[in-house]
Amino acid sequence: MTELRLFFTSAGRLLLLALRSLWPGPSSRPTAAVGRVLVMVGFVPLFTLVQLIHWAGLLLDEILFRGYRRVEIREPLFVLGVPRSGTTHLHRVLAQDPQYTTFSTWECLFAPSVTERRLWMGLGSLDARIGRPLGRLLGWLEQRLFGGMAQVHRMGLRDPEEDYFALMPVLACFILVLPFPMDPYLWRMGTFDRDMPADERTRLLAFYRGCLRRHLYVHGPGKRLLSKNAAFAPLAGSLRETFPDARFLVCVREPAQTLPSQLSSVESGVRFFRVLDAVPDFWARLARQLGFYYENLERALGDLPDNRCAWVTLAGLKADLSGTLTAVYGQLGLTLGEPFGACLAREAELSRGYRSGHSYSLEQFALAPGTLDPSLERVYCRLSGRSVSPALPTPSGEAPRRDGPSGAIISTEPALPC
Repeated sequence: MTELRLFFTSAGRLLLLALRSLWPGPSSRPTAAVGRVLVMVGFVPLFTLVQLIHWAGLLLDEILFRGYRRVEIREPLFVLGVPRSGTTHLHRVLAQDPQYTTFSTWECLFAPSVTERRLWMGLGSLDARIGRPLGRLLGWLEQRLFGGMAQVHRMGLRDPEEDYFALMPVLACFILVLPFPMDPYLWRMGTFDRDMPADERTRLLAFYRGCLRRHLYVHGPGKRLLSKNAAFAPLAGSLRETFPDARFLVCVREPAQTLPSQLSSVESGVRFFRVLDAVPDFWARLARQLGFYYENLERALGDLPDNRCAWVTLAGLKADLSGTLTAVYGQLGLTLGEPFGACLAREAELSRGYRSGHSYSLEQFALAPGTLDPSLERVYCRLSGRSVSPALPTPSGEAPRRDGPSGAIISTEPALPC
């Protein structure tokens, strides 16, 4: 009944969003306003069709694969953090540990239901038997669609990906704020623990739990679920309540570095959907929301015991990935098998040699250096003070700068590939 109610609610909301998307917003440039309308006229029908296919798959699950409801989610590991803090790289390293199963890009975007996964897997098996013509075509399309994103967020259909994309059918995926920036519901997803009504929180988390059960049903109920979502920082408290035996691994980074990196990562989407024509203060709203991310992570997870929550810094991951994750496994009581230990050594070497080509600054978004609340630096210091990461010198060889009541290290290390 919950999913049926969500279907009708989401269908009504999508219809409203489609109608609103035809309104150009407060832009003073008529040509820009018309451009946004034209983009939405192309996007909305395609997006609607994809979501209807997902809902058909979810309905068929209740007929063909009801066994997914009996799957238990035991001690999942949630990788959370602020955006652009190394969560993606960390997730992809952890996904190589055979004890875990995690969502891949194609599952998130094209197959949130068991029915869709069985269908695509069947087609893939058939394609392999006839020489992979469809596989080669998909590889070509993948390179064209995702190749330009490599410096910001490398994507591939088989790569581990954030499972918050599975919330697309219920229109609760925060990335939808790009095509629909005027929707207050999507902005509440960015302050979920504080502003989402309790009954709505319950329904959305029940839907999300169902998505995770479906994944385990396909990949093996005995596996341990690995979930990475930087966009779930505002849901940290709700996740803690919904999954009381969960472990959390939280990545943090200096706010002054995080904000411009986050804005730059979505800049192409902002341009494509002409977001600033509809919401001129979009960058400032994202900045305010980022502040909530830091505060909510501390409020929701700060009192968890060490064997339930580990904190890591971007600098620690970059400088000593193997040592940091070995310490994290020990702190959280996770089993570090020999094969994954060897994998860690290889990944650590690659991490040390990585230099990001992604450049950014607050000035390019017309934001002043004082845009962020100064108190966030103190929050960061408290969180990084909990980190299992080693204290390391800065690239210049000078002693690391310390600030805040915890005396935590403020990183000047270059970014991880995230």
